[in-house]
Amino acid sequence: MAKITEFKGYDGPLPDDPGYHVPKPEKSPDPMIVDVQDGLPLKYPGCEGIGVRVVHPSNPKAPAKNMGLVLFYIPPHVTLLPPGCHPTEETYVILEGQGRMTFAREQRDVRKGDFVYLPPWCEHGIENTGTETLVVLICTSPPNP
Repeated sequence: MAKITEFKGYDGPLPDDPGYHVPKPEKSPDPMIVDVQDGLPLKYPGCEGIGVRVVHPSNPKAPAKNMGLVLFYIPPHVTLLPPGCHPTEETYVILEGQGRMTFAREQRDVRKGDFVYLPPWCEHGIENTGTETLVVLICTSPPNP
């Protein structure tokens, strides 16, 4: 059984990366609350699904600097991305449906509720193997171009 750990706060040391630390402003910034309609639709070359950049540097309604949140919609029996890799970290959160992810050494089935952490340079691709639209929230840090 898992033990619940206590949250320690943000007072500890920050990573050594100089781009990580953002100085605290004198006045607290306001949040930006957006929904998928506020996002920027996109289609990547070679992809059959449609993405929406909801939180991303390119979206003026939620211009994050150090992360990207993209919702991908993959119709049944469609490959979203052929296997590839890149220098950023990603997490795929399966929100709806089921599919199969292809990695360098294996394939794994994924379904609603799964979180898939992809370290930098991890080869990965995803396809919809179900009968409903596969909806995937992709968090990338730093954001992809």
